[in-house]
Amino acid sequence: MYQPLECRPDSYQEWYKQGNQLRAEGYYQEALMSYERAINYKPRDYWSWYRKGVVLEALGCYDEAIDSYTYANTIEPNNYWAWYEQGCIYFTELGKYRQAISCFDRASTAHPQDYWATYRTAEAWRRLGKYSEAISYYNRALELRPQDFWCLYRCGEAQQQWGNLELALQSYDLALDIEPDDYWTWYQRGTVFQQLDRFSEAITSYDFALDLDSKFDSAWYQQGCCYAESNNTNWAIMSLEKAIDLYPRKYIKLAADAPVWSELRPKKGFQLLLTNKSKKYLD
Repeated sequence: MYQPLECRPDSYQEWYKQGNQLRAEGYYQEALMSYERAINYKPRDYWSWYRKGVVLEALGCYDEAIDSYTYANTIEPNNYWAWYEQGCIYFTELGKYRQAISCFDRASTAHPQDYWATYRTAEAWRRLGKYSEAISYYNRALELRPQDFWCLYRCGEAQQQWGNLELALQSYDLALDIEPDDYWTWYQRGTVFQQLDRFSEAITSYDFALDLDSKFDSAWYQQGCCYAESNNTNWAIMSLEKAIDLYPRKYIKLAADAPVWSELRPKKGFQLLLTNKSKKYLD
């Protein structure tokens, strides 16, 4: 067991430095004690309160971490870090997106050219279903990092969720220019084409996704749906079978109930598929 008090620091600076060392080595409880001792010496020290928040966050004590960051912000209202870290807790750990936005906006005021606070603000707006605001912040983030894959991908998601399908395709295509082997982007691109009833283009996108991950069950299933919509019975059944073999209970139920299969359901080949797979996986 690490003994943090063996050297008995007797000043703010020594306690603070010891806290930093202990935090870096993963001794969070001992680091917390050191920062508290530093604060006893210097109650209005921003960095001790901020680092105390960091270790509380690492310990999963999120409310206490927020309190520590909040106190740090009362000392230095224009310091980026405590606002940003507080925003991350609200966003990632607590799902309180409006509070997160408020913190990220303060962080951006302190550091206007910071990509991460801008990007996470966009993410928070998207989680709230406020797609216009989200896309505005994604665009600001892309001004700071024009070739950022995740920003382009998430912007595509926001456009798709908002119903701007052509703009969503543009974002996904730009993301694929950067990461051509990302199977999720190919999949999302397929879902947009599917929403547009452009089934052959959707099938092609799903093919790319499946070339990258042959066990991508959703891609097999959605590809099967596209074949069904295109009246291509054999390929529809083949793709559906692939999905069923990966997640039997889920896709057998969809095959039995989903409207997209209603015209194929009476066909002999489809009935054989359901019967054989049900016997194999459900009996």
